[in-house]
Amino acid sequence: MTTVHSPHATKPRADAEAGARAPRYAGSLIVLHWVIAFGIIGLLALGLYMVGLPKGLPLKASLITFHKSLGLTVFLLVLLRIMVRAVVGRPPLPPMRPWQRAAARTTQGLLYVAMVVMPLSGYLGSSFNTYGTRFWGILLPKWGWDDKALRSLFFGIHEAAAYVLIALIVLHVAGAIKHQLIDRDNLLARMLP
Repeated sequence: MTTVHSPHATKPRADAEAGARAPRYAGSLIVLHWVIAFGIIGLLALGLYMVGLPKGLPLKASLITFHKSLGLTVFLLVLLRIMVRAVVGRPPLPPMRPWQRAAARTTQGLLYVAMVVMPLSGYLGSSFNTYGTRFWGILLPKWGWDDKALRSLFFGIHEAAAYVLIALIVLHVAGAIKHQLIDRDNLLARMLP
């Protein structure tokens, strides 16, 4: 029995082999990426849910405390990821058009900015009220006094950063899907465990 080989039959195998040889992120960056990603998605979902709860509800107070602790934990992981990336670097982007390279770098840069601005603005907003911030039960220092205007300013920044972060996540995921399904350059394999 003879086997007829189609030129298209080897394409998925060739793509898989190219993905296996493509430069990958360091294992520590891969782990941090996914832990931070799931943490941020959970925090965004929780934040959007909490906003709709009535004021004074004990559940809301508990969720806010949990949200602050988890948010600061993710923030510390983001800082760790920035340090690890500075030390180990990242693999080069695959060949792509200049506008795509600029869009990828801009989106990633803005993601980092949003991941830093969001927890800092939340923490500062909490510093300008009477409650402060508890980090897994430990009361953190307050950097302000009870000031409604400053509290509103920082919480406004926190809320705006949440919507910017949602938009950036959508762009980031859309870009990854485009590279995987349309460009077929197996870019996603660089960040998969």
